[in-house]
Amino acid sequence: MTRRRFIAISAALMPSHALARAPDLHVETGLALGARVTLRLQHPEAPRLARMAMAEIRRLEGVFSIYLPDSALLRLNRNGQLLAPPFELLECLALAGRVHAASGGRFDPTIQPLWQAEAGARGAGQRLSDAQRSAARALIGWQGVGLSSDAIALRPGMALTLNGIAQGYIADRVAALLADNGLTRALIDSGELRALPEGDWPVQLASGGSVALRNRALATSAPLGMTFAGDGESSHILNPETGRPVQSRWRAISVSAGSAALADALSTAACLSRDRDDVLALCARFDDARLEAAVPA
Repeated sequence: MTRRRFIAISAALMPSHALARAPDLHVETGLALGARVTLRLQHPEAPRLARMAMAEIRRLEGVFSIYLPDSALLRLNRNGQLLAPPFELLECLALAGRVHAASGGRFDPTIQPLWQAEAGARGAGQRLSDAQRSAARALIGWQGVGLSSDAIALRPGMALTLNGIAQGYIADRVAALLADNGLTRALIDSGELRALPEGDWPVQLASGGSVALRNRALATSAPLGMTFAGDGESSHILNPETGRPVQSRWRAISVSAGSAALADALSTAACLSRDRDDVLALCARFDDARLEAAVPA
């Protein structure tokens, strides 16, 4: 079973966001990286701007998808090298590297070989042996990623996934595109939320509280929101240190930041945190990041 299928099955289990809707709001829906995207725009030309935003999302899928056969990320994984990489991929990977360092390696996009091994075994009704897990773990490690404006290179056997950051990054890029075209009131929901500067968007948190988003982003990660083989027990988030599904003390963690990509990555890394103080310390390493909710399991 593919990760796209896991996302489709598990979406209803993720914390829901209750959003206020104004009478003149234009709502447009689509898909990005296997998840539902919803645009809420207030502007006289909202339908045209929404079509422009959806076209940008499709373009960015061509960069970040691990399912589209000719995406930049899939070509990198397949060949171990990508010459003249898209700026967006470089920018997203640079941020991923910052969060990897700040989290002590808990956020690690090189986890893909281990994820594929785990998913393959679970899909066949089996469990990874210790030898299989060790072999997959030998292929992960951020130090094996080489980044430059001319090329991205991976150590042999490595592969990347950006599922813990790319949806947020796409929300950021769409927000920038809309702002450049004169839109000031909008909420982009790519699985992570990104609000433009005008007006407050009330968002319900998994903790039962709420936060008003204005020129800010919010991401929520739920370790058991998506599980291997749908067993409800084996988190889709893997611990790079142990190579096993994370045994998290959290049911859901919500982080806000000026960037949806940053909030996305931090909320994912926070699922591996020891306690609330550990999450707060992680967020404090970034000037505009804030823990909004941490719901114990």
